Amino acid sequence: MQDRYLEPHQARKRVPTAYENLLGDSLERAFTSGIQELSGLVEYLNTYGPPGMDARPWTEEILAKELSRLAN
Repeated sequence: MQDRYLEPHQARKRVPTAYENLLGDSLERAFTSGIQELSGLVEYLNTYGPPGMDARPWTEEILAKELSRLAN
C-alpha cells in the first residue's frame, strides 16, 4: 500500500512571488524561534522584514488580512 501525503506544491496555483517567498521564509524563522502568536509574528516581521505591502509596518490586522489573501 502506498503512503498518501500532500506534496506542498500540489496545492499551489502558481509560482510564489519574491515577496511571498521572503514573507514565508521570515515566518518560518519566526516559528523556528518559538514565536506562534500573531502579535509576536508582527513584532518579528517589523524587526526582520520583509516590510508590509506599500512598505507599511506590519500590524496584526494587516498580517491577518495578508495571510488570508495569500491562502486563496
